[in-house]
Amino acid sequence: MDRRHMLRLGGAFSMLGTAAPFALQLAAAGSAASQSAPDYKALVCLFLFGGNDSHNMVLATDQDSWGRYFSARNTGADPIALMPVGTAATPVGQTSAVTGRVATANSPEAWGGVLPITPRTAQAIPAGTNASTRTFGLHPFMAPMQTLFSQGRLAVMANVGTLIQPTTKAQYQARSVPLPASLFSHNDQQSTWQAMSTEGARTGWGGRFADLMTGMNGQNTLFTAVSAAGNAVFLSGQSVVQYQLSTGAQPAVVINGQSGTSLFGSTLAPSRVRDLVTDTDLTSNFAADYSTVVSRSIGAATSINSAFTQATVTSVATAPAYTNAQTGRVETNSLALQLQTVARMIAASASLGVRRQVFFVSLGGWDTHDFQNTTQPNLLAKVAHAMSYFDGALANIGGLDRRNQVTTFTASDFARTFTTNGDGTDHAWGAHHFVMGGAVRGGDVYGQYPTLGADVAGFNNPDNINNVTIPTTSVDQYGATLGRWFGVSDSDIDVIFPRLGNFNRRYLDFV
Repeated sequence: MDRRHMLRLGGAFSMLGTAAPFALQLAAAGSAASQSAPDYKALVCLFLFGGNDSHNMVLATDQDSWGRYFSARNTGADPIALMPVGTAATPVGQTSAVTGRVATANSPEAWGGVLPITPRTAQAIPAGTNASTRTFGLHPFMAPMQTLFSQGRLAVMANVGTLIQPTTKAQYQARSVPLPASLFSHNDQQSTWQAMSTEGARTGWGGRFADLMTGMNGQNTLFTAVSAAGNAVFLSGQSVVQYQLSTGAQPAVVINGQSGTSLFGSTLAPSRVRDLVTDTDLTSNFAADYSTVVSRSIGAATSINSAFTQATVTSVATAPAYTNAQTGRVETNSLALQLQTVARMIAASASLGVRRQVFFVSLGGWDTHDFQNTTQPNLLAKVAHAMSYFDGALANIGGLDRRNQVTTFTASDFARTFTTNGDGTDHAWGAHHFVMGGAVRGGDVYGQYPTLGADVAGFNNPDNINNVTIPTTSVDQYGATLGRWFGVSDSDIDVIFPRLGNFNRRYLDFV
C-alpha cells in the first residue's frame, strides 16, 4: 500500500481502539486480494481466414433439417455430408451402412456421426422448417467443444454476417436494400468483419475498443492491443498501436547487440548502438519516425521480457501435443501456440499494469473450394483442441481462475455454399460462430438458426438464395455485444457501429 492509503486507513481505524491492528490486517489482506485479482477483462478474436464452411461445423439434426442437409451434400465426386448422430465410425476399407461407400481416412464415413449438443433454450422454428423441435450437433472432430458447451462455457452464435440492415430474400432479389460491398470477396469481407468497411480500412473495432480503454492501462498502453498472428486491421485504433508477438518459449521481441554487455570487444559499443538506433533528433522525418518505432520496440521488449520471467507467466500450461485424427501424426497446432502466448500475456497483465486488453489470433486454410474432406476436418479439430487448451490454461494462472475475465470469439470471411460443388464449397454469406468464456451464457444457441435446404422440387427456402444463406444477425450486433461486456459505453458503441440502429436489437444475450 502507498503512504496515502496507509494514512487513510489509519485515520479510519483510529476510533477502533485495540481492534485497529486486526482491522488493518483485514484491510491489507483485502487490498492484496484485489491486486492479485484485478478488474481485468480481455477480448480474444480468433479469425478463420479463408471462409469456414460452418454448415459442417454446427448442424441442425432434426429430421427435416438433416434430410435437406444430407441430400444437398451427399453428392459429387467426394461427398462432404457428415454422418447422422449415433452413427458408428466405419473402419477404413469397409463399406458404410449409411452411404454404401467404402470408407477412407478422408471420408465422413470413417469419422462417425456428428456430436449431439442440447441447447438450454429451445430454438424458434423458422418458416420453411417442418419440425416440432430443433436439435443440433457439432462436427465429429470437435469433441472438446461438445464438452465446453455442456459445461456452459461455450455458446453458438447462429447465422452471423456482414449486413447494412435486416435483409430478406425478396429484398435481396429485388436489390431494394443496401448490401455490403464486395460481398463474396475474401479481402473485402475479412476487412468488413474486422473494420466494418472493405479493404483499405484504417481502424478496426477491436482497436477502437482499445482506444477507449487506454486510460485503464496506465503507462503501458502499448500492450492494450496485442496480436499473436501478425498485423491485423481489427486491432488498429485511432491512437492505439497494436503490439505484435511471436509464439514460442520466448514470445517477446529480442533485440540483440544493444542489450548485450559487449559488442566487437567493446563494453561501450552496446549503449552506443542503442543511442544511434533510437536517436529521433534527425532532419529526416522518415528517419525520426523510424527511430521512434525502434525506441518504442526496445522499451516494450524490455518490459515484456522482464514480465515473462515471472513464475505466474512461466507456469502457464504448455500447449499439449496435437494428433491429427485423420492421419494419426503428431503435429504442431499453431493456434494453440498463439493462445498460449495470449495466456502468458494475461498472466503478465498485473505486472505490466494493464487492465483491459484486446487480442488477435488466427488460423488460415479455410478456402475449401476443393478437397474439403481432406482439409476442413483437421482445421476444425485444431480449433477445438486450441480453444479447450486455452480454457484450461486460463482456469489456473498463478492459482487464479481467469476465465470469467476473458471472452474468446470466432470470426471468418463468410460461410460457404449450402450445396457442394463436387468435393468442396464456394463463397457464401451467413455463418455460425463460437463464443467462449466464464462470462458467456454457454450451453445455448443464440440468434436464429436458419431453415436449411436448396430451392428444389418446389421448395422455396426463405433464408437461402442461390445456395447462399442470408444472415439474420449482423456483425454490428455481434461486436456491439462483445463491446458492452468489455466496458464500452452505449454512445461509443454507436460511433464504432454506426449501422447498429438499423436493427431491432442492439445487444444479444450470449454474455
